[in-house]
Amino acid sequence: MITTRAAMLTKVGGPLHLTDIHVDDPEPHEVRIAVTHVGLCHSDLHYITGTVATDLPVVVGHEVAGIVESVGSAVTNLRPGDPVTGALTPSCGECANCNAARSTQCRRLDEIRRRPRPAYTLPDGTAVARLGDLGAFSEHMLLRANAAVKLPDGVSTRVGCLLSCCVVTGVGAVFRGARVRPGSTVAVIGCGGVGSAIIQGARLAGASAIVAIDLDEQRLRAARSYGATHTVNGSIGDVGTAVRAALGDGVDYSFEAVGSARTAAAALAVVRPTGTACLVGIAPGGTELTLPASDFFFSEKRLIGSYMGSGQAREDIAQFARLYQHGRLLLDEMVTEVIGFDQINEGFEAMKSGEVTRIVVAMPTCSDNPTAGETS
Repeated sequence: MITTRAAMLTKVGGPLHLTDIHVDDPEPHEVRIAVTHVGLCHSDLHYITGTVATDLPVVVGHEVAGIVESVGSAVTNLRPGDPVTGALTPSCGECANCNAARSTQCRRLDEIRRRPRPAYTLPDGTAVARLGDLGAFSEHMLLRANAAVKLPDGVSTRVGCLLSCCVVTGVGAVFRGARVRPGSTVAVIGCGGVGSAIIQGARLAGASAIVAIDLDEQRLRAARSYGATHTVNGSIGDVGTAVRAALGDGVDYSFEAVGSARTAAAALAVVRPTGTACLVGIAPGGTELTLPASDFFFSEKRLIGSYMGSGQAREDIAQFARLYQHGRLLLDEMVTEVIGFDQINEGFEAMKSGEVTRIVVAMPTCSDNPTAGETS
């Protein structure tokens, strides 16, 4: 067991507090990571603001990369010193869904996450919850070995952390979830971190037209650099009308990366008859959708969901890392700002403005830990 510092949430809607916690030693199939970089994700905001329920106290954070510090007795594929990124979806590798290349829907997830002692505790012994059994806003963390992906040479942890959530979620939704065909047309609603990755995935899949839809002009400009061929400001009126004006009867595929009933309905509205709308953004707990039945019965539209890329997270992350190595996947450009650990609350406030793609926290042990206000 070691003592480390973590950004802990003790009250829904409150700030994160930098607090000393104890991190347990690795179980046989776990590794302990010295965290170097963590991306700030809107999923974390859901738990912080209470739109998705969580136990308290909790350490949130899941878009993580770092250096292996120690390994459990049964771990053979990783060793201390290895740079890794973490997958939010560890898997058993044996159930029906894992065998069908859908490890994000592992049927034994609760079982494999179970451990004999809490991973995190306060000095007085109180257990501290971890978002997704990760809890990445900590200078040290535990991770199941089969949820750790070794980063290849040339992929720094600074950008490697993006692979673990926004990239595997966005690019994976294109290839694994919706299975976009070459030459097809695509619309992306919400052009933050995940939306930017979806745009890049559509470009890599060979889409002939990619429409980026957002409320922020700065994000729309960035979307063109990632591969968008058209942009629509969602504040101007009906986005379905705007998309049809640009591309005829709509697009073949749409992706929703916001997480609301309104944008989910818009995703269905912009696809042409027989098209597919894919919901990727996490909606607040209790959100319900009201959609026109005629879209399904007469227009034969399809509505699907995609969680964490709908595939084999470890395999996909490794492949996306290679795409970055060869200059085909832009990651450095997605990092809007790098901040220090003690600026994490300010980072989340900046995220709410909608003017950032991804803010990355450089932990204190990291060599590129910035001074206050320094951008990457």
